[in-house]
This record gives sequence, structure tokens and C-alpha cells, in this order.
Amino acid sequence: MDRAREKDVRHSLLISIFAISAAACSAEKPAASENIAPAQPELKQLWLAEGFSAPEGSAAAPGGGYFISNVAGEGPDKDGEGWISLISADGAMITERFADGFNAPKGMAVLDGVLYIADIDRVRMIDAASGEDKGDIAVEGAKFLNDATVWNGAVYVSDSLTNSILKIEDGAASVWITDDRLGKVNGVLGAGETLYAVTMDTGSLYVVDAQGRLTEIANGMMTADGVGLVEDDGWLVSTVVGEIFYVSPEGEPTKLIDTREAGISQNDLNVYGDIAIAPNWRPGTVTAWKINQ
Repeated sequence: MDRAREKDVRHSLLISIFAISAAACSAEKPAASENIAPAQPELKQLWLAEGFSAPEGSAAAPGGGYFISNVAGEGPDKDGEGWISLISADGAMITERFADGFNAPKGMAVLDGVLYIADIDRVRMIDAASGEDKGDIAVEGAKFLNDATVWNGAVYVSDSLTNSILKIEDGAASVWITDDRLGKVNGVLGAGETLYAVTMDTGSLYVVDAQGRLTEIANGMMTADGVGLVEDDGWLVSTVVGEIFYVSPEGEPTKLIDTREAGISQNDLNVYGDIAIAPNWRPGTVTAWKINQ
């Protein structure tokens, strides 16, 4: 079994692990030598890029580097002022306005050479190589489309104000799951057989299987925004107010970064290999974090 498959199987087993957690709590405690906390990663700032306007989301560009969405205003405003920037792998600006004319672009995902962009009540599409407009998909009933991910050959988008995750496929949008537990659902991440989602209301990290069944892994990370997989197991979860947590495979959250006092938000964090990219709506920067394990 290759490493990627082994990792996917481990994550799929989390649902069973959490289902029997109550029984495990009644088991005999291990000896002190066995009760060793698992190692957790450290985050070291790799670079800081400036010159953005309320940056919220990121996506890996097919030719290298990253797309960064600029809301350039308030999150719910349909003002046509938003744009997408393209930066290099080391944070240098390549094209400040790779594509523009958006309202409040947030989360993004690339599928088959097309960049899908969550933009309030519609999903905008552009050619990921040229920036050419490829049209949009209106999402009936959507109120605050927020994050996007690719999973099982489709694009999935969170709607924070309807507690829903939508599925974009064959040029059409449909509601995939709506659940009150997904209070202000924000970051979504598809990986293997599993989709992960974080919520702002309870700061929860959920496992969602292909049938839309939810299992909570952790909570308490209030205003959770982005979620990324750590290569050697666990997750990183960022918050709007300026924190980054590591959640262990056992569901224990540990705060690694806290920039609240500095007024720096950590928004739609995504993990690319051993690099975490976090747009900072405030003060208009993008931070790259090296994940050291």
C-alpha cells in the first residue's frame, strides 16, 4: 500500500475511532511510559507578501505559485471591486490583477484547468492559465459562498449563512448537504475518500463521508476559517481572528500561532506539501508558513 493510500485509509478510520471513544474512556489507563503525547508540528514564517486588499483565499496555480483572492471591500458587498492576484512560490507578485470584476471573491479551487471562485451567490470561473472569463454559475438560495475544494471530480463550495455545502458539477449547482451542526461552515477540503469542513459558530472540525454523514473531530477553534492536512497526520485550522491550531489525529487542538494582538487575521489557510499559505485579510498580506515536523 503506497503512503497516500495508507494515509487515506487512516483518515477514513477516524469515523470508527470516534464512534467507540466512549468505550475507550472506560478502559484501563496506560502506564506512564506509554502515555506520551504525539509530536506536533512547528510553524516558521517563510515569507510575507504585501500589497493585497482584504485577501481571503488561495489556490495553487497550475504553472506554479498561488492565486490569491482580493475582496477589496466587505465580504457580502456586491460592488464589482474584487480581483484575483497571481504570486510566485516565494511570494513575489507576478500579476496583481490576473482577473478582476468580482464582487467579493473568497475561496478558490482548480479543476481541469478552470479556476472556480466563490463569490457571494455565484461561482465564477476563469481559465487558470490565461485569466479568461469562463462564465459563472448562479446558486439559487445562496447567501454567502465562502470556500471551495475539489473532491471526487467535482467542486464543493461552502455557504456560511445557510449551513450548507454545495456541489458544482456539469455546469450546475446543487445542495449536497445542509445541517445545523455546520453553523457558519467555512473551510472545506476534499482528500481521498473524505471531505473535511470547519465551522465558525462552534469552531468545529468535521469529517464528512461520501454520503454526507458528519463526525466531529474537534471543536472550540472559534471563527474557524481554513483547514489543511498535515503530511504526517493531523490538520491545521486557521481562524478569522488570527490563530492557527494543530489538531492531532486523536482530535486534540493545540494553538501554534496567535496574531490577534497584532491585528493580523489568518484566513483561508491551505496546505501545499510542507507549506501553509494563509491570506491575512487584515492588514492586507499573505503569510507562508513552513511546517516543520
